Amino acid sequence: MTDNTVAGHEEQPGRALAGLLRNWWESSARDGREKPTQQSLAKRLGIDQTTLSRYLNPAHASNAPSRIVEQLHTALRAPADDLDRALALARAAAAGKRPAAAAAPGPAAAPAGQSADRDPAARWRGRSPVAYPALAVASLLLLVLGGFVWWLVPAATGQSDAKGTAGVSDRPSEGTDWPLARKGNVLWKARTVQLLLRANGFEVKVDADYGPATAQAVKKFQAAHGLTPDGKVGKDTWPLLVITVDSRTTEPDAITAVQYLLHHAGVPADSTGTYTPSTMRSLKEFQESRNLPVTGVGDEATWRALLNAQGPDQHK
Repeated sequence: MTDNTVAGHEEQPGRALAGLLRNWWESSARDGREKPTQQSLAKRLGIDQTTLSRYLNPAHASNAPSRIVEQLHTALRAPADDLDRALALARAAAAGKRPAAAAAPGPAAAPAGQSADRDPAARWRGRSPVAYPALAVASLLLLVLGGFVWWLVPAATGQSDAKGTAGVSDRPSEGTDWPLARKGNVLWKARTVQLLLRANGFEVKVDADYGPATAQAVKKFQAAHGLTPDGKVGKDTWPLLVITVDSRTTEPDAITAVQYLLHHAGVPADSTGTYTPSTMRSLKEFQESRNLPVTGVGDEATWRALLNAQGPDQHK
C-alpha cells in the first residue's frame, strides 16, 4: 500500500465527520427556524469563524474535537441518532492524526540481523578524526550560548508580563461583566439601551444610534435611581435598566430587546414583543449553551450573557 493510500485512509473519518457536521448545519433551518450564520454559530461555540469553517469543510484537514461535535449537535438540534456516529468519527479522526514514532536516524544501515541500536559504535564509524575537536568546540559554544539565553529570557519575560498585565487587567471576561454602552455607539448596544429605556418609561426613539437624546435619557434614569448621571450604561446602570422577561412580562420593549439579542447571538427568535412559547424555547436554548440555569426566564445573568454574546463594539 502506498503512502498516499495510507494518508487518504487516515483522513477518511475526518472527511466523513466534516460532511456530517455540514449536513447538520445545512439542515438546521426547519420548524420555522432560520439557519444560523457561521459567525454567530462560531461565537456560541467559543471559536473563531475560520476554525468553524474548516470543521464544516470535508476538503480541509482540520477535524472537530468531540467537545465541538457535542455543542454543534445541541446548537443545531441535529438528529439524536447522529451523535454517537459523529463522536466515533471524531475519535477515529483524532487517532489518525497522531504521528507514528520516528525511527532513530543512523549514519548507515546496520548489517542484516543486527540492529543499529545494539551497536552504538557503528554511529561513529567512518567519521574523520578531525570531527572530534570540531564537535567539542561546537558543544562549548552551545553551552556558553545557552547560559546567555538562560539569563536573557527571564528578564525579557518579566518585561513582557508587566506590559501584558497592564493591557489585560482592564478587559472584562466574556459572559461575566457588563459591557459599557455610551454616546457614539450604534447598532446592538444603542438599540438595547433605547428599548430598555422605553420599557422603563423613558420616551426615546429606537434608531440604534446612541446620540445626545439617548445619553440625556440615560442621565435622567441614573439620577432617578441615585446613580451618578454620566450618560453611560455600565456595571451599575445595566442591572437597574434590565427587566426580568418571562410569561408575566407586560413591557413589549423589554421582550423585543431579549428577542433581538437572542437572534443576534445565533438563536433565532420571534420579534413580536410578546413572550411566546418560542421565546421561552429560545431562551432555554441560549441558557443551556452558556451553562446557565435553563429556566426560560430572562433574568439578570441571562441579560448579561446575552449582551456579551453580541458582535464587536460599533461606533459612528
